Amino acid sequence: MPRPKITLSEKLAKKKRLEEKYEKRRIRKEMKEQEKKVSDSVTTATNTKKKNDPSFLSVKKISSMKNEECCLFSLTNDSLNHFLSFLSARDLGALALTCQQCQHLLVKDDARAFYVWSRLSYKSSIGCFNLNLCHNIDDARSIVEQSYSGGDTGRLKVKGKAGKWKSEFVTYARFLESVSAPFVNGRFVSTSPEHTLCRAGGGDNSGPGGSGVVSSGVGKRGALGNGKRNDEKKLKLITGGFGFRIRIVQVAAGGGLCRVSHSLLLTSTGRVLSFGCGQYGALGHGFSGGKILPDILRPKYIDALSGIQCVCIAAGELHSAAVTVDGDLYTWGDGFCGQLGLGDKKPRVTPEQVTKGGLEDECLSHISLGSRHSLAVTEDGEVFSFGLGHFGVLGRSFTPYDHEPAAALVGMDADLDLPLNFVPLQQHNEYTGINGANDPRDELNEDTNDGHDDNNVDNLLVHLDLLSIALEDSSDQCIPKLIDSLEGINMVGVSAGHRHSILLDDMGCLYSCGSGVTGCLGHGDNQSHMIPIEIKALSDSNTKIIQMSAGVDMSMAVTATGDVYAWGKTDGGRLGLGIEQARINVPTKVPIGPEDKPTKAVDVECGYVHSVIVGLNGTIHTCGQVGVDGEDDGQNSSGEPKQENGFNIWHRIKEPTEKVVKIERWKKFGKYEIKGRQKMVNEDC
Repeated sequence: MPRPKITLSEKLAKKKRLEEKYEKRRIRKEMKEQEKKVSDSVTTATNTKKKNDPSFLSVKKISSMKNEECCLFSLTNDSLNHFLSFLSARDLGALALTCQQCQHLLVKDDARAFYVWSRLSYKSSIGCFNLNLCHNIDDARSIVEQSYSGGDTGRLKVKGKAGKWKSEFVTYARFLESVSAPFVNGRFVSTSPEHTLCRAGGGDNSGPGGSGVVSSGVGKRGALGNGKRNDEKKLKLITGGFGFRIRIVQVAAGGGLCRVSHSLLLTSTGRVLSFGCGQYGALGHGFSGGKILPDILRPKYIDALSGIQCVCIAAGELHSAAVTVDGDLYTWGDGFCGQLGLGDKKPRVTPEQVTKGGLEDECLSHISLGSRHSLAVTEDGEVFSFGLGHFGVLGRSFTPYDHEPAAALVGMDADLDLPLNFVPLQQHNEYTGINGANDPRDELNEDTNDGHDDNNVDNLLVHLDLLSIALEDSSDQCIPKLIDSLEGINMVGVSAGHRHSILLDDMGCLYSCGSGVTGCLGHGDNQSHMIPIEIKALSDSNTKIIQMSAGVDMSMAVTATGDVYAWGKTDGGRLGLGIEQARINVPTKVPIGPEDKPTKAVDVECGYVHSVIVGLNGTIHTCGQVGVDGEDDGQNSSGEPKQENGFNIWHRIKEPTEKVVKIERWKKFGKYEIKGRQKMVNEDC
């Protein structure tokens, strides 16, 4: 089909949009330079005053003066608590370092509780509603108590040596800042079908509270970042200065049912690191010597993004993406379904900017990658989708992709009047098999006591779906396009799953589209939907969502009150709702912790056979289990969320020292190099 010609008015409009975008960037750059000049002038004036005025005392001299009190502490307790509640974690830490009286104050329960209450009971940063994670001052005291004892790590010190007070509350304040930050996947934890990444600990230099990284799961392709190809059943710290000299602010675990996985890390300075399977170019390091794409066993900076500051990262099954501070989108990896959005299906081994579909004129805020599709959110609340439209995951109608224009025109006729529950699978949906064959589940449903396993049938169908996705699938969409059915709705977050998608608006309402075979859409049935439909079970009960995740045939969400809801496939305890094989098609509350003292949640991530919940106290709760070292997937328990013992995200971690292997020294005797006569004699004996 020939490409339509662009009119003169369209060219002028596009040129005007580009000029406006460049003008905004120029103004932003000038403002930063002006602020830097003002800051430098103030610093110069202050240094001059220090030299010329002997009465100008340094902070060190002031703190060492006896019988001298800080002017702040002349305020009443209520006024002082209100003042501290307006300080960021960074400012609070600076005050604690320079003022000994502030350290004494932060050890007191009332001051800490008031600060927590102020942080967890204000307007949500993602929408037009209030957070209800903390209801009163007593609730805040309970949260602080749970946070200090959560995980039983034994790494916190409230009182140091020589009677010097040392409060760890600033570390928890930094953790709370991440809780109240705008929506992003991988804020604390990220999962793939094979492994888990989680922020953890940290030291004094980079600021604790979750600036390091731990990993667990299958490590055969190096996705755990520990320099080995060994599996890890428990979370293990990734060494190399992460959390001590390098601060990590976001993690992204990629992989799929094809049993390859990779990982991305985002630093506080906007640099991106990657490691894991390099076979499909998802690491972004390009070819090495000999034109090969080797696996990377340790985190490595992506050189192609060295001069670009990134604010968001995402990892899919075989591709990766990053959003820059200017709102530009870069993608790389395998693009055989158009999931890179670069206008073709070619792979990219290094990051390349996405300019198709009008994204060059948009300023993106968030990106999420699924199995073979991608979702991008703009600062204006619009959502663009591209990649495989096979199951309706794109949330919109599409023009069939075909190299022959005539064939594409014929395919367009079939998409004119699609029902809402239509899934564009090649003669295959939840009721019909490939090429019109009957669904094997129909035979099983006739007699439920015949000993058949529904789980095996579902797994077989998943693989059949994957096999039916050829490189020339007509549902592939290589150019990003706006989801027009969401016009007028301000979207703030998206989560791309295996064959379904979840979207979040600024009112805390969830929308879902794609394949609903296992009930993972949450609409109370197993039907599929081509466009996003609001999940009425949540909106009718006035339940506001702050975080959500779409996995492989399952979904989970966190509410503004700290509750967790899950729906979809429950096999192996992956949802925390029992281990019985069931299909839950409406959001169901997941119990976390004991009934008398339940743990509130702030983040959740879904994989394939497991999911991870992050508690408000910094603890980690795992549902299901990834099989490592040859073990089967799943867990032999009641199917409830299981807390990771001895681990807490925000508790300070002492920097580990790697063992240096002593290299055997050889002694030279003449022109021959031997180990030494005495050692050779001992070996012979």
